[in-house]
Amino acid sequence: MEMFCSEDVKELAGAMLKVQAEINPAIKDAANPFAKSRYATLNSVITASREALLKNEIWVVQFPVPVESGHLGLVTKLTHGPSGQWQSSLMVMPLAKFDPQGYGSAMTYARRYSMAALIGIIVEDDDGEKACGHTAAIHDVSKQASKSNGHSTFNRSFGDRLPEGEPLDKLQLDRLPKLNGVTYKSVKGNDGSLCIIAVGDTYPKRDILSGTGFRWNPGKNVWWRNADTAQTAA
Repeated sequence: MEMFCSEDVKELAGAMLKVQAEINPAIKDAANPFAKSRYATLNSVITASREALLKNEIWVVQFPVPVESGHLGLVTKLTHGPSGQWQSSLMVMPLAKFDPQGYGSAMTYARRYSMAALIGIIVEDDDGEKACGHTAAIHDVSKQASKSNGHSTFNRSFGDRLPEGEPLDKLQLDRLPKLNGVTYKSVKGNDGSLCIIAVGDTYPKRDILSGTGFRWNPGKNVWWRNADTAQTAA
């Protein structure tokens, strides 16, 4: 079984408690014109945590590792200098483009999400939407999905109740982003149509899901895409 932490993390945990009490929120310092939203860049995430990590003697390192073809594997590791205790995480995500630019973009994306998740960095809204929180972000995504009439088609196919769904086969899974805490199921509509739904901890991965063809359905509270699209997506 692959290990993601040292046998003992008592001293590391104590140091990280101090880090989390001291770190600042990461400011959304850049705009995403595709999603019409703002996000915290890697620089913002590092700036928010650098001083607290150094003060409490936590070393952060991120490095790529070999994974299946067409995907990026990134390890993020926290090490407590005095004790040597450590904890790490592995993110595997599909490459949108198979060239140096695509690899670099995926690396930057994976680094900021992995680092924020492992350290516990929150993202601070700087555009007046602080009071709205997650609801505002999800509402923005649902409005984009509604423009293509996609979610109304989904509602007509599945009615009031969404089936629990069935596990996907290996071919389908290989063509979907591998995200920690997210699983995929195949659901069959009343009209016989097949869709893939993403369930679990989907909110932090909403940009990845949206970028790989999934749409947010506010009525069913689920991310979905057509099954045939999922099977042919690169």
